[in-house]
Order: sequence, then C-alpha cells, then structure tokens
Amino acid sequence: MSGVPSPAAPAPRAARRRVLWSAAALLAVAGLLLWWLVPFGPEQPSGKITFSTGVRTGVYQRYGQLLKDALDRELPRVAVTLRDSEGSQQNLARVASGEADFTIATADAVATYLQEGRPGAESLRGCTRLYDDYVQLVVPKGSRVRSAGDLKGLRVGVGQEGSGVRLLADRLLSAAGLDPAADVRPVPAGIDTMPGLLEQGRLDAFFWSGGLPTNAVLRLSERFPVRLVPLDQKLVDTVHAEGGPSRYYRSAVIPADAYPLAQDEPVQTVAVPNLLVTTDRMGAALTEGVTRTVIGSRDRVGREVHPAQVVDLRTAIYTNPLPLHDGARRYYRSVKP
Repeated sequence: MSGVPSPAAPAPRAARRRVLWSAAALLAVAGLLLWWLVPFGPEQPSGKITFSTGVRTGVYQRYGQLLKDALDRELPRVAVTLRDSEGSQQNLARVASGEADFTIATADAVATYLQEGRPGAESLRGCTRLYDDYVQLVVPKGSRVRSAGDLKGLRVGVGQEGSGVRLLADRLLSAAGLDPAADVRPVPAGIDTMPGLLEQGRLDAFFWSGGLPTNAVLRLSERFPVRLVPLDQKLVDTVHAEGGPSRYYRSAVIPADAYPLAQDEPVQTVAVPNLLVTTDRMGAALTEGVTRTVIGSRDRVGREVHPAQVVDLRTAIYTNPLPLHDGARRYYRSVKP
C-alpha cells in the first residue's frame, strides 16, 4: 500500500544516534586510558646540583649524605653531588659564587657574610631553619681550665679559617677578655683532626660547634678522658652586647646524656641555628622539591643524625637573616593548614 513505510527499513535518525553513542563510548575509554597512563600535574624538577657540606667527621657532612639519599629517592631526575668543606664561611662563599647550589651555614656566619658585603651576598636565600649547633669547649679531664678565660697562653683548636667554629671561637674568646690572636696559641684545625691532637697532647683545648652529639667528640670521650667546659650566661650576655651577628646566639644547655663519659650533669653553653641556604638563581620548582624533601625526611635522617629530629615545620620558615626563597615559600604555602 503506498504511503506506508516498510517495517524492515531502519530509521536514519536512530542509526545516527547509535553511531554517536558508540563514538562517545570510545572517546570516554580513550580518555580514561590517557588519564591513567599520562602523568599530569607539575613537571618533576631535573638537572644537577652541588651541595657543599663540611669536614668529613662533622654533622654537616653526614647530614648532607643522608639528605642526598633522600633526594635521590624523592627527586630521581636530579643528580646531587656532595663537596666537603671547611664549614659555614666557605659554604656561603661557594653558594654565592655558583660553585655550589645548596649548603648549610650557621645564622651568625650568614649575618657576618651579609654585614661585610662579601661577593654575591645579595643573592643568598634561605630555604629552611634546620637544627641548632651547640658550642663545645673540650679539654682533657684533668685540665685546670674551668672557663673560657682560663685558656690564656694555651694551645687552642679554633676551627679552620673557613668555618663557623672560627667565628664563634674568636667571639667567645674576646667576650672572655682574651685576644684570640695574642692571648692564646690558636691552632686552625677542624673536627676531623682536633680530637686526635688533643689526645696526643698537641692541643690543650678545642672549640667545636655542632649538633648533639657530634660523633667525633663522642668517640674521643670513649677512648680518652675529656670533659666539657661551661660557657655561662655572663659570657653569652657579653657576646650579645656586641649586637650584629652575635644576636643569633642564645644560651643553651648540653644535656647530661649527650656525652655520658665526658659529663655527669648538664653543661651550660651557647647555641646558634643552622640554615639551609641557596641563591635567587635557583629555580622555584627545584627549591620547592629540596625543601619538601628536607622536611619529609626528618625522621629517617634523624635516626642517624640526631639533631635532624628537631627540624620543625612550624619554625622552618624562619630563615633570618636571609629572605625566604620563592620556591621554599611555595612549599610552605602548600602545606599550610
């Protein structure tokens, strides 16, 4: 009968709908596969960085090694090289000049570098406030030295020329009424050699500034009778009166269990914070990644380097006297509650 469509002929509109639905399903599956296989989000930082640490038996060096291990895990596209150094002053000079990219330095050494306007000082930036260094004045157990003022005329290890220990030793000797160059016989040695020199009778005392406990001092106390000389509040007050970089020192106490064979009670001393330092030339993504790894690896690193246990997200942002690097600031904002 004319005018009546054949029931065997499919409706063109319905067929088109089926094709469109099939195409949409295929696109959805393809999109899901892409989402699963292709990594979205910010690109992982890559490149090479040099980290300037410290003397071989010091806390800086061991901390740097453990941090490198953490960075190798967390930032696999970043190749990290460690360089030994004399300490804070040399570390800052290396980073400022571009010989190194990251380092650790004490806040007073940073303030001195800035105050003296040394090359590249304006480029330095802070990433994290780490742990505090504690000044340790070590003498043989039977020594007559009971205070810093008793060091007059003696052979005193004062740290290497490029170390933060040297800055501290000179300031503390001056605060005790001694001329660091004339009233003592200064020996420019580091923690890698001072314990041996004391044990051999070639030193009468040595200054060290580091986290607690410092393995080199701990091992010395286990094989040779030594004790720690108190650095009292009056000495700290005298140093503070100088102002400038000295304002970063604070009075502190070395717990009795830090060196059980060298002390049977807490010993008063001076402490100064350490900072993780880079420059404004370092990219924000890489600096953010390094900062994140420092905070995230605290417990793992702290099992071997005990001072690292006190790295705290609540205080890490306070990197005075350095401005905070933009990448570090980005990290702290990302974890802000």
